[in-house]
Amino acid sequence: MEQQIQIDQALGSIQKLTNNIETIIRGKRTQIQFILTALLAKGHILMEDNPGTGKTVMAKTLAQSVAGTHHDGSANFKRIQFTPDLLPMDLIGSHIFDDVKKEFIFKKGPLFCNILLADEINRASPKVQSALLECMAENQITMGEITYPLERLFFTIATQNPVEMEGTYPLPAAQLDRFFIKIYFGYVDEQTELDIYRNYLGIQNNLQHIQQVLSMDEILFLQDEAEKVFIHDEIVNAVKNIVRDTRKHADIILGASTRSGITFLKCLKAFALVNGRTFVTEDDIQQLTPAVIDHRLVYRNKEAKQKALSGILDKELSRLSKLKING
Repeated sequence: MEQQIQIDQALGSIQKLTNNIETIIRGKRTQIQFILTALLAKGHILMEDNPGTGKTVMAKTLAQSVAGTHHDGSANFKRIQFTPDLLPMDLIGSHIFDDVKKEFIFKKGPLFCNILLADEINRASPKVQSALLECMAENQITMGEITYPLERLFFTIATQNPVEMEGTYPLPAAQLDRFFIKIYFGYVDEQTELDIYRNYLGIQNNLQHIQQVLSMDEILFLQDEAEKVFIHDEIVNAVKNIVRDTRKHADIILGASTRSGITFLKCLKAFALVNGRTFVTEDDIQQLTPAVIDHRLVYRNKEAKQKALSGILDKELSRLSKLKING
């Protein structure tokens, strides 16, 4: 009975958060679900798209929907605009001399926050990009001999321009692997865009007065509940097959790692909870595989990128369909 109350509470909280975000972000329910999936899976998300599609507003809306310790009562949100002249210390922080204490003290940088927007991350040099590696993987930052723990809730939403644009540095495989999910934010449909034009002043007003619908503890509770979601052993087997098949495919130079498979399982559980379920389905695999696995692979050419992973996924979905594990 108590367990059912907790489940109902979790599902209600997710719905409240989704509805609150949708007062600002219109026509993007799928993208919102992916972002919340990465959040509840204790991971990070990378969004690739052209400027002006709402990525920054999405990050701000999420941060302001969560009650925290920031001066305005919301979760501590920081935005870093990545540029070619950015230095690692601009993210991590640096030691400054304290005239009163007559010693150097560490002044924390913007990475010490709850929700981080790393805007246009591929405009900075690889040296700066690598400054994010430790904090995203281990939730800590090391300066010299001292290691500083980050907040229990630390969630990175990174955006990047399409790699064909000038002045960009493609993220290395090690950095991409730290992002649980990569999505394309995309433009809204025609009717939604028209509605935004008609009501853009109202949307801006909503952003300034957005409600804080969940506390930090409730987000941490949802992360714990996501780990309890039931996943059938055959779906675990499917994840294993997909990951291993990427390593053997003729058109894939670099396949997915074991860590990728663990990330996939975490995301499947979180995605099920975001969609109001306490169990994972075959449909979850179909929807999540491109978002979780694709950016971790290195393909021989563009044609292979369009076909290789979809072929592996279709094969595994066909196997699962014959087992009828969902009833």
